[in-house]
Amino acid sequence: MRVAVIGGGPGGLYFAALAKQLSPSWEITVWERNAADGTFGFGVVFSDETLDGIAQADPEIFAAMSAEFARWSDIDVRYRGQVLTSGGHGFAALGRKRLLRILQGRCAALQVDVRYRTQAPPAGQLAAEYDLVVASDGVRSATRAAYADTFTADLDERHCRYMWLATDKVFEAFTFIVAEGDFGTLQVHAYPFDAARSTFIVEMDEDSWRRAGFEEFADRDFPPGTSDDASIRRCEELLVGHLDGHRLIPNGSKWIRFTTVRNTTWRHDNVVLLGDAAHTAHFSIGSGTKLAMEDALALAACLHEHPDVPAALAAYEAERKPVVESTQRAAQASLEWFENVGRYTGQEAPQFAFNLLTRSRRVTYDNLRVRDQRFTDAVAGWHAAEGVGDAATPPMFRPSRLGGLRLRNRVVVPPTALYAAVDGVPGDFDLLHLSTQALGGSALVIAGMTAVSADGRATLGCPGLYTDEQEAAWRRITDFVHRQSDTCLGVQLTHAGRRAATSPPRADGTSVPLGEGEGEGESGWPLIAASPLAWDAASTTPREATREDMDTVVQNFVEAARRADRAGFDALQLQYGHGQLMSGFLSPLTNLRTDAYGGELAGRLRFPLEVLRAVRAVWPDGKALIVRISAADWAEGGIGEADVVELCRALADGGADAIDVSTGEVVAHERPRYGRSYQTPYADLIRNATGIPTIAVGAISTYDDVNSIILAGRADLCAVGRAQLHDPLWTLHAAAAQNYTGPGAPWPAQWKAGSARQPGARTDRIPPRLHLLRTIDTPVHQRWLPRPAAATTAP
Repeated sequence: MRVAVIGGGPGGLYFAALAKQLSPSWEITVWERNAADGTFGFGVVFSDETLDGIAQADPEIFAAMSAEFARWSDIDVRYRGQVLTSGGHGFAALGRKRLLRILQGRCAALQVDVRYRTQAPPAGQLAAEYDLVVASDGVRSATRAAYADTFTADLDERHCRYMWLATDKVFEAFTFIVAEGDFGTLQVHAYPFDAARSTFIVEMDEDSWRRAGFEEFADRDFPPGTSDDASIRRCEELLVGHLDGHRLIPNGSKWIRFTTVRNTTWRHDNVVLLGDAAHTAHFSIGSGTKLAMEDALALAACLHEHPDVPAALAAYEAERKPVVESTQRAAQASLEWFENVGRYTGQEAPQFAFNLLTRSRRVTYDNLRVRDQRFTDAVAGWHAAEGVGDAATPPMFRPSRLGGLRLRNRVVVPPTALYAAVDGVPGDFDLLHLSTQALGGSALVIAGMTAVSADGRATLGCPGLYTDEQEAAWRRITDFVHRQSDTCLGVQLTHAGRRAATSPPRADGTSVPLGEGEGEGESGWPLIAASPLAWDAASTTPREATREDMDTVVQNFVEAARRADRAGFDALQLQYGHGQLMSGFLSPLTNLRTDAYGGELAGRLRFPLEVLRAVRAVWPDGKALIVRISAADWAEGGIGEADVVELCRALADGGADAIDVSTGEVVAHERPRYGRSYQTPYADLIRNATGIPTIAVGAISTYDDVNSIILAGRADLCAVGRAQLHDPLWTLHAAAAQNYTGPGAPWPAQWKAGSARQPGARTDRIPPRLHLLRTIDTPVHQRWLPRPAAATTAP
């Protein structure tokens, strides 16, 4: 078999070495356009998991690498004159140039043909002459460009500027520096990689970069291999307090923007992408070198395990792509956190450090406690000292307030559409659902999608609050719940707008207009919306709401709010998201009006604010008034972050006590990026940009995530939806799992016997002693403190 490898970086060389070991008869040729020592960058970092794979795959490479690793376990966060340290993380770093020499030596020993200073032939030519072409040719991959229609790359160039440098200051730990000045915020990602040097990446948002004067230095073309020396000197000036007299070392260093690379597929016939050509992940979470070497290992293994190249490449992509996509999701969260670091610089140091460490959502409250309990307890103690409970209480069980309403913990059951009402009257299933959820431990349970008028119902099964019979039925439910617990009950009021008069969602999640679905004998009713736009091609087209229509809707909301108060609800939520009537006014995709209620945000906000102010005037101050919004339309041209911030400030000024931050369901052609707690960044944005209390919602399903979100200051409350449908006692079970028995999670007396963690298989097993000493001292904090004799010479 003849294999061509384009690119002699770590990924390409490691693949060549592994493939040659597995199949010594293969002819493997590597083309590298640069000299053997012509590399850019400085140190690279490896996780323990990756190193385990390297050790198993090629012990010789691993032995050579590990002999020269810089190892440490601490992370230092330098912020506002303080250094906060978290231990137990585990890092190993190596100079990129040294890594390449190890891999080059291994390829030479295995008789891999590596051709330095040689441009690879075009990918099409290689594909015709070789059985397999491995394209490891980097972010700007010419191979990827040659087959652009197949790979369909998504190249997401980000906003921040960064510069890759080194320094002869040897940091003892992975160090995050956040420096503030009159220019804005500057951050540094630094870590040691040998006894004499550290990698030193300087990053700034565009506005801070310009105000700091870097645009003047960078406004010219730099020949290949040259550095922006003026910018480097300026960085030394701004960071003099952190460099302690040491210098910054360039290597073709200039300001660049990070590009996240994604591809629909990684293979085309016998051509396959590897490393940065296939994908990138922001440097704040992981090394591109690490991912490339993991790719190389998987590709070599798949080629050995499968009978032919097509099957092997399909298996490689199927194995690696989910791993990479998971890493990219975490990297995207980390990237966006650092892009917006100025949003958090108002936080106190303990919370800021915890926020930074948990930014990617891979490190969580519980995970951090395992790594360094003293650090996590210190942050939790700070949080308690801020007047939100005691240090021993998990953050999710600390009390909170929404307006005049006191909540015993931070967990909310969000509105759930049950489609169980008859003529808008909630029945026994609504009683069963809400009472069970209320007894499950959450502080606030919100009844879902309750219409303010008959023609505002989304479906015939939706409840309402526009008749005396409906009000009485709700009163029956709230009285029952309040007799059983002190859980607060809320109700979501809505007018469905263009999403009204449809069937309940079918198995595939879609709905059809009333009268058109199987078994839908009743026809619908006329629809109103901000603009005459149907939800989709199969939906009824609404008419544009007139001023008279809007006046009627305002009165409908006011009357429904009065009924909600009389019905005994403790909180009111107004639905301003998910494509319903108010959402239709707020989104630029669904509001095409040319009158005073359309156009720019101020016009689109006018009618929703009229409704909010009118409801606020009749809703009691001692109860909570919440507004739910869609903070992203997940479609091109939709509402942007700046408008969302302005929108929420206006809602707070209009009387909202908190914002329930959802996203999407505004247009049928949306393309959400689903994932664990995927909507939390929007609650984070609003809370930290405005100071308005927020409720985070969206794929939050573990108590660990709730604790992390609350302690990091990303939201004030967390709405846990589907997990509490799966387990209505989710909150109480979360308390039991954390051995919490305080007032934040009271068990009903009738269920008290089930409050302890229940025994399961082998839970009664008593483990034998397997260590000579009962206490094994595993150090949490490990610093990189190389002996001077081991120092290497900086270039």
